[in-house]
Amino acid sequence: MAARGARRLLGSLWIALFLGQPDPAAAAARSSSQSPAGSTVRTFTPFYFLVEPVDTLSVRGAFVILNCSAYCEPSPKIEWKKDGTFLNLVSDDRRQLLPDGSLLINGVVHSKHNKPDEGYYQCVATVESLGTIVSRTAKLTVAGLPRFTSQPESTSVYRGNSVILNCEVNADLVPFVRWEQDRQPFFLDDRVFTLPSGALIISNVTDGDGGLYRCVIESGGSPKYSDEAELKVLPDPEVPLNLVFLRQPSPLTKVTGQSAVFPCVTSGFPTPVIKWMRNEEELTIEDSERFLLLAGGSLEISDITEDDAGTYACIVDNGNETIEAQADLTVQAPPEFLKQPANIYAHESMDIVFECEVTGKPTPTVKWIKNGDMVIPSDYFKIVKEHNLQVLGLVKSDEGFYQCIAENDVGNAQAGAQLIILEHAPATTGPLPSAPRDVVASLVSTRFIKLTWRTPASDPHGDNLTYTVFYTKEGINRERVENTSRPGEMQVTIQNLMPETVYVFRVVAQNRHGPGESSIPLKVATQPEVQLPGPAPNIRAYANSPTSITVTWDTPLSGNGEIQNYKLYYMEKGTDNEQDVDVGGHSYTINGLKKYTEYSFRVVAYNKHGPGVSTQDVVVQTLSDVPSAAPQNLSLEVRNSKSIIIHWQPPPAGTHNGQITGYKIRYRKASRKSEVTESIGGTQLFQLIEGLERGTEYSFRVAALTSNGTGPATDWISAETFESDLDETRVPEVPSSLHVRPLVTSIVVSWTPPENQNIVVRGYAIGYGIGSPHAQTIKVDYKQRYYTIENLDPSSHYVITLKAFNNVGEGIPLYESAVTRPHTDTSEVDLFVINAPYTPVPDPSPMMPPVGVQASILSHDTIRITWADNSLPKNQKITDARYYTVRWKTNIPANTKYKTANTTTLSYLVTSLKPNTLYEFSVMVTKGRRSSTWSMTAHGTTFELVPTSPPKDVTVVSKEGKPRTIIVNWQPPSEANGKITGYIIYYSTDVNAEIHDWVIEPVVGNRLTHQIQELTLDTPYYFKIQARNSKGMGPMSEAVQFRTPKALGSAGKGSRPLDIGPDYKPPMSGSNSPHGSPTSPLDSNMLLVIIVSVGVITIVIVVIVAVFCTRRTTSHQKKKRAACKSVNGSHKYKGNSKDVKPPDLWIHHERLELKPIDKSPDPNPIMTDTPIPRNSQDITPVDNSMDSNIHQRRNSYRGHESEDSMSTLAGRRGMRPKMMMPFDSQPPQQSVRNTPSTDTMPASSSQTCCADHQDPESATASYLANAQEEDSGQSLPTAHVRPSHPLKSFAVPAVPPTGSTYDPALPSTPLLTQQVHSVKTASIGTLGRTRPPMPVVVPSAPDVQETTRMLEDSESNYEPDELTKEMAHLEGLMKDLNAITTA
Repeated sequence: MAARGARRLLGSLWIALFLGQPDPAAAAARSSSQSPAGSTVRTFTPFYFLVEPVDTLSVRGAFVILNCSAYCEPSPKIEWKKDGTFLNLVSDDRRQLLPDGSLLINGVVHSKHNKPDEGYYQCVATVESLGTIVSRTAKLTVAGLPRFTSQPESTSVYRGNSVILNCEVNADLVPFVRWEQDRQPFFLDDRVFTLPSGALIISNVTDGDGGLYRCVIESGGSPKYSDEAELKVLPDPEVPLNLVFLRQPSPLTKVTGQSAVFPCVTSGFPTPVIKWMRNEEELTIEDSERFLLLAGGSLEISDITEDDAGTYACIVDNGNETIEAQADLTVQAPPEFLKQPANIYAHESMDIVFECEVTGKPTPTVKWIKNGDMVIPSDYFKIVKEHNLQVLGLVKSDEGFYQCIAENDVGNAQAGAQLIILEHAPATTGPLPSAPRDVVASLVSTRFIKLTWRTPASDPHGDNLTYTVFYTKEGINRERVENTSRPGEMQVTIQNLMPETVYVFRVVAQNRHGPGESSIPLKVATQPEVQLPGPAPNIRAYANSPTSITVTWDTPLSGNGEIQNYKLYYMEKGTDNEQDVDVGGHSYTINGLKKYTEYSFRVVAYNKHGPGVSTQDVVVQTLSDVPSAAPQNLSLEVRNSKSIIIHWQPPPAGTHNGQITGYKIRYRKASRKSEVTESIGGTQLFQLIEGLERGTEYSFRVAALTSNGTGPATDWISAETFESDLDETRVPEVPSSLHVRPLVTSIVVSWTPPENQNIVVRGYAIGYGIGSPHAQTIKVDYKQRYYTIENLDPSSHYVITLKAFNNVGEGIPLYESAVTRPHTDTSEVDLFVINAPYTPVPDPSPMMPPVGVQASILSHDTIRITWADNSLPKNQKITDARYYTVRWKTNIPANTKYKTANTTTLSYLVTSLKPNTLYEFSVMVTKGRRSSTWSMTAHGTTFELVPTSPPKDVTVVSKEGKPRTIIVNWQPPSEANGKITGYIIYYSTDVNAEIHDWVIEPVVGNRLTHQIQELTLDTPYYFKIQARNSKGMGPMSEAVQFRTPKALGSAGKGSRPLDIGPDYKPPMSGSNSPHGSPTSPLDSNMLLVIIVSVGVITIVIVVIVAVFCTRRTTSHQKKKRAACKSVNGSHKYKGNSKDVKPPDLWIHHERLELKPIDKSPDPNPIMTDTPIPRNSQDITPVDNSMDSNIHQRRNSYRGHESEDSMSTLAGRRGMRPKMMMPFDSQPPQQSVRNTPSTDTMPASSSQTCCADHQDPESATASYLANAQEEDSGQSLPTAHVRPSHPLKSFAVPAVPPTGSTYDPALPSTPLLTQQVHSVKTASIGTLGRTRPPMPVVVPSAPDVQETTRMLEDSESNYEPDELTKEMAHLEGLMKDLNAITTA
């Protein structure tokens, strides 16, 4: 037996594996898991269909096979039913059963009056002692006799047009239709196709399409031919022909998976273009696999789905006219199981439910089959929840196979499950309880009975006993069972009984050994039920108006006597407040309902016994109407002199009375009554009104629209356009004055607007609080000049701040403080305060805070806050004067203050927030003097926005040991507005080149450094950086210039290659290496020795050059220098010897640098020399000299304007803010001799004389740029200041070569004409002390004529007295050098 079971299980697994059926072992395992404990488990037997018959179309005389095959062990017996009756296949000579169970029909018989083979067939499989299952029902259709309902007719067609030849036959004959041309088969191609009806369509007709056509039906037997029709092809018409439909699309009903063809055949000239629309949306046929445009423009849809249902429109256009036709496609779906019945284990007397959930279109009907026979609903077999089968009080004969059969108009399907009735497990050894005693019905009603009993005599305590109650109708052997809910309980209530019916009850006790004896059966009759009315049928409700609904119904079918009246119950959907009204007839109209609101209705009939059964609820919505309230929060924002933007919120909830379809804006000049109306559709809540007049006051109001019309409008609010277009690229300046006047419980604040009237001011923000101005904030209109702060505490010190604001932000605040007066102060009666005796009032009890605060993010700067108020009624309608205060802040930075706003609705739109920022929100409610605490906080993070600022602190350094590689460093943008996902580095040798000509280096992620390799040596490069986040690219940084070094041999350990060019600055002792590595003491000493040696050599060269220059001095050049010195008042060449002091050397945290002099003899160098940066802050920007084109100079100074326009960083880097020129576009500069000077401040740079042609404007700007970095304001302007690194540099000056002119260190950007040589100045620091400032007179620009004369001789020479002073400077320098080396 075990071997047989194993073979059966293996066979089931094999079949399931190859045929895709469910694993029977798995099914058995799943089902056995449901078997009750303590039962002998029997496994479920796999029994199912492998193949089921399908709908078949045949012709007369043909043979047909209806396939069917079932699996089970042992093999099932197969039988067939036709139209519900078993076929006797033994004595049938035309129909026979094939070995696999299929049905073969030979020579199908079909005539007008005899159709024995057409019908519905069903396969039935039976296994003795197990059960029976039935297959789905298959329809066999036999094609009718060949017959034409319409035949082709002769016609003519213009070449290139389309034509239709009709050949209408029955739908079942269409597959057997073909066409002939001139009695030869006519083949279909991309120009020719047949409709499902059989008609032939030829598009783009050619001359070869002419001829005789006929259609042929070949459905078995001899073919049947239609009449012949001649098709004539005419030449192209010379005049346009009107568009005419030859065949329009017609409504279709198709089943999912089928194909559908919508014909759209037209005639006309020129040849038209056809496009298709579905549900008013154009179909994209080109990219679709299921939509195909057939010849002539007809549409074919293959593999139809339910989503394809809708209205299809064919639009035909030939340029002269357009015609349109449309038709509906209805899609049906055969039944499909969403949930199939599952196998069930059960015991006798139990109740079970087989679940079956199906879908389909139309909605399928469900019937149940047990062992091949239909289940008829009864008291014990019930259909519940539309499709499920409930079996009550199981008996042994209920065992078998149950099948759920679902069917609709387009198909049917079946799914089954097995029910096994288990035997109770034999009781274990031990005493069983005796019968329960004194079983009585303690409560008897019409529909239920309550039973009670006492414990069995064998177990008087009965604490561990459970009880089972068996009951059945008298005379019925099908018992049902009910168990007590817990051990020891000795009562149970039996529900769902029938009225006036006798039931038999018995009770069995059970202990751990098993069930005991049954009690004596007890017969109990339920009470007769009062004859109450049934539900009123055909209840219907429809809306008459926006506030009324009519409900109608019919008389109950089971009135059980005369109906006295009806009660109509109704309530608003979503509420629990049901109302009722008594009605004498069969209809009633309820008035006074809310507009555009859903209501539910039900009816209860009353007779003399009372209320009957209620009907099901019906739901209907009242009609829409115009809004009953105006939009909220209307505000105006003046954009410029000709436009105003309007913002508003929708009307309060509950007042829309329909779907808001748009808004109507009315506006007018305040001085006129004539209005201009502008309507907008959709849900847009703002509108920009343009084309207004300058400096004119306009009034606006807004009304909401529904499909019914326009609702009430808001009150008129006004705003005045600007007189001129003001600047709103920056925040307003500080208000010019602020005055406060304290009273007892209020402070009157007055102010005047900012002095700069060219910046837009959109309003003023007043902050106030005790000790801090950030407790409360109030915003007022820009026209307002005073405000009274109310509800303050007496005798309290308030700090008040006033800021002007616009769309860019808030300006600089103005602060004031005031102390409110005490209660006893009656010295002054103010206009705003009534001087009445003060009566102390106890603090009112606080209100409940709002609940359910939610933050909905709308954009990068807008969040909507909503909440509920528990102190309002359930409809949340505000009927009193309460208002709500919303506050919000962000925790970055940590000291951010709260911002607040008031509103009278349960929502507020917070705007002007920062992108990608987490905000917290809370709400409080105020009513009169009562206020709540702040609510629970809600949080929301605004959406990201593209970065609005460039990366900052961009620096460039060369990589040690690799002169062709540079390292770019930067910091993230201050306004990243989101997570930075990368950067783009742009670099070029031409700063003025178009940005698309720059080289791009992408940087992925949030790295802040990047290497760029393979650059050209000794070449200036310009770098810009752009940040990006998920929303896009931000702005570019300003260009940073860096010149690559010249490549020479290695400078030793820890240093980069030496460059002996004129711009190289080697690091000296006390400093770090270029990349931050410390320099050893040995290297420092060696560096000092090198400096001293070079200094001595430089002195010798200076002396030789000075002697040579002295001999070449001319009287004309003497006059020029004398004039320059008299104008400049230079202290370097005049004064006694005590004024000439050797410069000190300040080496504390400094880099000492040796700056060689340019010895290039080339009078026309290609590029200006630039020092190699030592670190990221020593990048030398464009090195422009003074304006040497004297003809273009101006005798003017920038003063404060230059100071404002030149930032500290710009001054440090030596960049002019007004203009920048690339290195390769600058004319080379003539250089003058370098003269060391003393510093006026510790961080200042060297000062020099103006030489022969000093530019006064560049000199002034040079001073101002440097002065911004000084802490003290006592330094005087110098003729020229070279910006330097904050750690000063040191250089050994030398006498320049003959013919050189002075080169200022500060870059300037005049347009230069002459070509000069460039020499860098050297900055000299001080050693531990500060020299007194030396007065330097800034020169005026010389006259043009004098300047011309000065330029005639470009060579410079020096006089002996000047050389003497120069030597004195150098001696002082040597003394300081000796002091350093000895130290």
